[in-house]
Amino acid sequence: MPHQCHHIVKRLGIFFAIFLLCSLLPCHSRAATVRIKDITDMEGVRSNQLIGYGLVVGLNGSGDRLTNSIFTRETLISMLNRLGVNIRDQERQLQTHDVAAVMVTADLPPFAHGGNRIDVTISAVGDATSLTGGTLLVTPLMAADGEVYAVAQGSMVTNAFSARGAAASITRNVPTSGHIANGAIVEREVPFNLKNRQNLHLSLRNPDLTTASRISAVINRTFGHIATLEDPRTINIDLSNSDPVSTLARIGDLTVTPDTPAKVIIDEASGTIIMGANVRISTIAIAQGNLTVQVTETPAVSQPGPFGNGQTAVVPRTNVAVDTGHNHHLTVMPSGTTLHDLVAGLNALGVGPRDLISILQAIKADGALQAELEIR
Repeated sequence: MPHQCHHIVKRLGIFFAIFLLCSLLPCHSRAATVRIKDITDMEGVRSNQLIGYGLVVGLNGSGDRLTNSIFTRETLISMLNRLGVNIRDQERQLQTHDVAAVMVTADLPPFAHGGNRIDVTISAVGDATSLTGGTLLVTPLMAADGEVYAVAQGSMVTNAFSARGAAASITRNVPTSGHIANGAIVEREVPFNLKNRQNLHLSLRNPDLTTASRISAVINRTFGHIATLEDPRTINIDLSNSDPVSTLARIGDLTVTPDTPAKVIIDEASGTIIMGANVRISTIAIAQGNLTVQVTETPAVSQPGPFGNGQTAVVPRTNVAVDTGHNHHLTVMPSGTTLHDLVAGLNALGVGPRDLISILQAIKADGALQAELEIR
C-alpha cells in the first residue's frame, strides 16, 4: 500500500509540473490586454510647450563668431549692460568665441507646481561648432500665451564629442544640441482642479469604436453606469457620485483588449513594411522572379618575354551570367490567409522588402488585400 501511494504522489507531481510549465508558456491564442490608462488620455490633462532664447557661455572657442552672428553680439551687449558693464563704445573690439546664442525648449507637465523642476533642451542657432562644456545663463521660458512659466539655467550636457586635425575630423552625435536634467524651475502653474470635476472625458490615443465600447463596458461593470460612449475617441465619465481622483485611479488600472484595424504601412524610402495582425487577403497566386544579366569586365595584361621585342598589351576578358529566375515558383495564397501565412509564403519565394512592397501594391490594386494600405 505505501508503494502504491508513492506512485500516486509521483504521478501527481508530474501532472503538477506539466501544468506549471504550460501556465508559464506564452499563449498565442490569448489576445493581449492593456490598462486603460496606457491607451487613453484625460481631457484637459496635458503638457504645455515652453520656449526661450538665451546664451551659453564657457565654450572653449567653439561658440558663435560675433562678426557673423549679429544677434549673439547684440544679446551679449544687452546682457552686459543690464549687469552694469557698458561696452557700447568698444563693441567693435568684442571678439570672444566662447559664447553662443541658443533656443531653449521644455515641456511643462500637467499638475506641475511652483518650485518643481523640469528638463530643458538647448539648441544652437548661430554658427557655433560645439556646446560641450557650456553653461546656460538665466533664460525665461514662455508658453503660447506669452507668459513666463519657468526659468532655466545650468551646466549642459551634449553627450557628443568632436576632434579636428589639419586634414581630417571626427564627430559623434550632435555637439550643437544638449540638455539639462531638472534645468528649469517652474514659476507659474497651469490651473486644473481635478478634485471638483463632475464629469471627465477619456480620449483614446488611437480612435476605434470597438475599443471604446469595450472600455465603456468594463467601466460600467465595475462602477455601475457611469461611462457613456460618445464617439470612437471619447468616453464620458460621470464623477458626480464618487471621488474623482480615486475613481480615475481605479479606472486607469482596469484592463481591456484593444482592437486594431487591418492596416499595412509602407515606407518606400527606407523599405520598411509594417502589417497589423488582422490583415487578410483573398485567394491569389503570386510569382516573383526577373531576368538578370550580369556583365563583368576583368581585363588581363599580356607581357612580352624577357629581352623580347614585343609590347605590353591589355587583353579584354568578359564574363556574362544570366539568371532567369527558374528557382522561383508560383505560390497560391488561399482566401483568409493571415499575416503569418502571407509573410511565410513570400519568404519562401525569396522575396525581399523592396519586392514585397511591389507585391503588396499589386495585391491591393487587384482588390485582394483586405486592409488599408498606407504609403509614406
